[in-house]
Amino acid sequence: MSEQVSFLKQLISVAGLSGYESPARELIELAWRPLADTLQVSRLGSLHALRCGAAPAPRPTLLYAAHMDAIGMMVSGIVDGFLRISEVGGLSPRVLPGQLVTVHGRRDLPGVIVPLPPALLPAEAGARLSWLGGLLIDLGLTASEVQELTRVGDLVSFAQPPIELSDTYLAGHSLDNRASIAALTGCLQALQSRQTAWDVWCAATVQEEETFGGALTSAFQLQPTLAVAVDVTFGRAPGIAAHQSLPLDKGPTLGWGANIHPGLYRAFKELAERLEIPYQTEPMPVYSGTDAWVMQIAAEGIPTMVLSIPLRYMHSPVEMVSLKDIDRAARLLAEFAVQLEADFMSRLTFDEGD
Repeated sequence: MSEQVSFLKQLISVAGLSGYESPARELIELAWRPLADTLQVSRLGSLHALRCGAAPAPRPTLLYAAHMDAIGMMVSGIVDGFLRISEVGGLSPRVLPGQLVTVHGRRDLPGVIVPLPPALLPAEAGARLSWLGGLLIDLGLTASEVQELTRVGDLVSFAQPPIELSDTYLAGHSLDNRASIAALTGCLQALQSRQTAWDVWCAATVQEEETFGGALTSAFQLQPTLAVAVDVTFGRAPGIAAHQSLPLDKGPTLGWGANIHPGLYRAFKELAERLEIPYQTEPMPVYSGTDAWVMQIAAEGIPTMVLSIPLRYMHSPVEMVSLKDIDRAARLLAEFAVQLEADFMSRLTFDEGD
């Protein structure tokens, strides 16, 4: 567990914003290279790691996909030595004032997000501080230094260090969805001493927060027999309705809805119960908002599942997860891959009854 926590802390301490994932991909590639038989990077920048199965060729293939991109900001203007910002991925401006950031200019520059005084906001903004146009980044530099070192289009990432809360919880930015990358890494580690009949691909996909382009193109390129999107979901917290969230530390969630093949849901549910791995069922009556949305409809269609890790304070710099839930997700993914029999597809039926 300590090795996984160290890796996850390192992973959420780099940028890797949606569309610009290379800092994260480089770390993941270092971690996955000794765990994979083959490693490749797609044309869009997603990372694919293959563990070869033992069944006679041509073998069926299982794809586990977790997006590695993170939300953040981009410099949209430079005014009198201060930076205006626009969002990369979904952001809540109300949590931004006072946040520490790194501006990736001609060199990395530390900064802080500051609000304009309410009395100076334009009339259409009223006194709202939850307006992105009312926020600036102060680099503590002169106007000429800012002009020299930054430009419109520079990326801005959160800079708060991760923090462990007790032995169970980790808080920090970019846990959506680096927590799931840690789960895939744990799965690959578990498979080192196990044999699978199927080929198993683990993919760290790009651009989920903006385009879903990584998962769509990876699913089309690899054309797996089955696919599982591994992501985070809304964790229970004060003020959030119980039917819209799930508690932390009670196990990963199994999605149930239009993006999920009912036979795959049953297979994961029965396996978790047999192995006594805690799990929760998550209703997803419309599209899941995960990579499953596009993997399911790649090529001629791929039976797809969603497995999620509950996360509090999503799309904020202080996201929080249970380390036990990450470990449970990794174990369930590894065991599912190991226990997939070569003829599993002949028994998989699209029966909505449960």
